[in-house]
Amino acid sequence: MIEVTAFRDQKVAVLGLARSGLAAAEALQRGGARVLAWDDAAAKRSAAAAAGVPIVDLAQTGLGGATALVLSPGIPHRFPEPHPVAARARAAGAEIIGDIELLVRSRPDARYVGVTGTNGKSTTTALIGHILEEAGRKVAIGGNLGTPALALAPLGADGVYVLELSSYQLELTQSLAADVAVLLNITPDHLDRHGGMDGYIAAKRRIFGVRRPAQSAVIGMDDAPSRTLAAALASTGVPQVIPISAETRAPGGVYVAAGTLIDELAGTAQRVLDLASLPRLPGHHNWQNAAAAYAAARCLGVAEAEIVAALRSFPGLAHRQELIATIDGVRYVNDSKATNADAAAKALACYDDIYWIAGGIAKAGGITALAPLFPRIRHAFLIGRAAPEFAETLAGQVPFSRCADLAAAVAAARDAALAAAKPGAVVLLSPACASFDQFTDFEARGEVFRRLVAALPGGRA
Repeated sequence: MIEVTAFRDQKVAVLGLARSGLAAAEALQRGGARVLAWDDAAAKRSAAAAAGVPIVDLAQTGLGGATALVLSPGIPHRFPEPHPVAARARAAGAEIIGDIELLVRSRPDARYVGVTGTNGKSTTTALIGHILEEAGRKVAIGGNLGTPALALAPLGADGVYVLELSSYQLELTQSLAADVAVLLNITPDHLDRHGGMDGYIAAKRRIFGVRRPAQSAVIGMDDAPSRTLAAALASTGVPQVIPISAETRAPGGVYVAAGTLIDELAGTAQRVLDLASLPRLPGHHNWQNAAAAYAAARCLGVAEAEIVAALRSFPGLAHRQELIATIDGVRYVNDSKATNADAAAKALACYDDIYWIAGGIAKAGGITALAPLFPRIRHAFLIGRAAPEFAETLAGQVPFSRCADLAAAVAAARDAALAAAKPGAVVLLSPACASFDQFTDFEARGEVFRRLVAALPGGRA
C-alpha cells in the first residue's frame, strides 16, 4: 500500500468507503493525516471501522476544518446534484480530490500510463500492463480496473503505473502528467454526472494533463469527439500525439488494415501482426485496443518483437468476451462488462447465431442503436428493470423472452440453442445495462453467469 504523506498532520475528510475510498483512508492514516471518514452505507462504515478508520458523520458534524475532501468517484460533486458533504467542502474552500491525485502526489518519480475512453479501457489497460511485464518492466496495474490506486505497490523512477481512469476519476485529478496518455474513444455515457456531452468530453480531456501536459498522447481516430481533441492537442504543448485507428489509415501512427496491425510511427508503414491470430482479442473493437497498447508500449521503448510476443500470450480479461465453456457445441461467453449499448455492440458484432442475455438498468437510449445487429440474434432473453423497454425495442424484429433472473435466462438460452442444433451457436451475456438492480456490480453478475454455466449438464460444476 502507498503511504500518502502530503497531508501529514492535517485533517482530511474521506467520503465513500468502498474499495478505493477505504484504501485512501488507510493510506492517508499511514502517512500521518488525521482522517475523518464517512459512507452513507452502514455496512461500509462498519467495515472501515473494523479496519481502524475513524468514522465521523460528515453530514451532521461538518468537515471539522479539513484541508481536503477525498471523494470516491461514484459520488457526485457537481451534477446532477452535489452530495451535501461535497457542496459543504466546496463552500468551505476545501480541495476536492480523488485517490488518483493522492497517488500522483505520493509517487511523483514513477512513470505513468493513463488509459481512458468510453469503451475498451479495461482491456487496453490490462494489455499494456501485460506487455510491460513480459518486457521485464516493473509495473503496477490498477485504478478503475481491479486494484485501487493506493493499494498498489510503491514504485519509484524504475516503475510504471498503468492506470485505467474513468471520467469520474479524471475530474478529481489535477496533477497527473502521464508519460503516455491514451484516449480510445468517446461516445455518450454518464451524461447526467457531467452535465451533458461537453462536460463528459472535458472530463476525458483531463487525461492529457491539467497543470502539465502528458509526454505522449495516443488517441483513437474512429469517432468525431476524439478526432477533435487530437487536433486541439497538437497545438497545446503535448510533445507527441499519436493517432490510432481500427478503421482507416492513421498517418504517423498505428492502425489496422485488412485485419493487420500497421506501425507507421517512423513514417513508413510496417506490417506487424495478423490480429485474427489473437484468440483472446476477438472482434473489430479489440483491434483498436491492440493498436493503442502497441503504440503506448512503443512510446515506452518496448521493441516490436517483444510487443508481438506479449500480444500473442495475453490471457484476456474476465467479463470481457470471456469464453466460459463450450458445451454440446454451444459457446457460453461472459461479456458482463458491457454496461451500455455501445459496448454490447462490440460483442454482438463478433458472433452469429446469438442467444442474447440482456437487461439490468438501461443507459440513455436503451438498445435502439443496436438494430443493425439484430439479424445476428436468434433469440433474446431479457432480465432486470430494462426488460419491458428492451421488449418494446425488439418487438417484431427479434424473438424474445422475459426471464425472472439470470438463472432462468441461462437455462432458457441453453434450451433454445440446443433445440436449434445449429453449429456455432453462442449464448452471450452482454447486458447493455448496469447491474445494480440485481447485482452489486458487473463482476458479480459475471461470476453468477460463470457458476450457472458450470452447473449446466456437461459443464464443470
